[in-house]
Amino acid sequence: MTAPLPPLVPGPGVTAPGSQPHDIAIEVEGLTKSFGNTVVVRNLTMKVRRGLIYGFLGPNGSGKTTTIRMLCGLLTPDSGRGTCLGYDIRTESEKIKRHVGYMTQRFSLYQDLSVRENLEFVARIYGLPDPRGAARAAIARLGLEGRAEQLAGALSGGWKQRLALGACTLPDPQLLLLDEPTAGVDPKARREFWNEIHALAAQGLTVLVSTHYMDEAERCHEIAYIAYGNLLAHGTVKEVVAASHLTTWTVSGDNLVALADTLAKRDGITMVAPFGTSLHVSGPDKAKVDGAIADFRADPALTWEPAEPSLEDVFIDLMGQAQGNGARS
Repeated sequence: MTAPLPPLVPGPGVTAPGSQPHDIAIEVEGLTKSFGNTVVVRNLTMKVRRGLIYGFLGPNGSGKTTTIRMLCGLLTPDSGRGTCLGYDIRTESEKIKRHVGYMTQRFSLYQDLSVRENLEFVARIYGLPDPRGAARAAIARLGLEGRAEQLAGALSGGWKQRLALGACTLPDPQLLLLDEPTAGVDPKARREFWNEIHALAAQGLTVLVSTHYMDEAERCHEIAYIAYGNLLAHGTVKEVVAASHLTTWTVSGDNLVALADTLAKRDGITMVAPFGTSLHVSGPDKAKVDGAIADFRADPALTWEPAEPSLEDVFIDLMGQAQGNGARS
């Protein structure tokens, strides 16, 4: 089920959400998690402000999902400490879960129930006072009015995505986890989905989302890049790009495949990647990059232009660094 547990009603002695600094949703230090002999997350330290859309990026098997689950008390770390929504992630994980909506990549509502029936069912399970009214409100908010009686299993990927989002936000969670929520969804549906996520964040909802799409990463307020269990970069997109200190050139012309193979072997070049009809050539040391391409810049068949490194340039470079340091997947 994609929806969260019912809202917590604090009793005597129970710490209500928000007991930590008002603007901090998650603050953790030194989190480490292993499965068997494999260290999946290593010594993670980070902070997430309330109302933020925080993106997690990284290759498959990099520890993104494990990281998100530890940050929110859904998985106990082997070592480290932290708080989420004012609760201790080690000792108060059950309280955290009651304020979390979790939308998985795989659609997990009932295929043989209608949109309305699914939402009413979720509302009843979690004890909402007016299940029908809550379902109607969610249907209207997500633009599902014309599909309220349609079976969930007959919906397209984009509409299923909207339904799942409606279900996991019905009980008004304070924290929303999205695990690659737009995989396999067309660009128009992805844009509409992100518009809704930004609207929710504007109302104070904190969102943690894992994604492989660079355009989605750029829609996040802050991002973190994780590879082989290590947090390699975090901050705003602008900060992450600036911190890479990459020097990037774009080259177009003839026989770029052979040129890419040659440049990739030169000292100082850490990334050569095709982008349409050109190549992006990057490295962290400007003098070395300029020296590596100097003789090719004299070739009249090639056109060289300095470029700002893209987020994708940075992530490819970070991935190369992680592999070069002997990290394992």
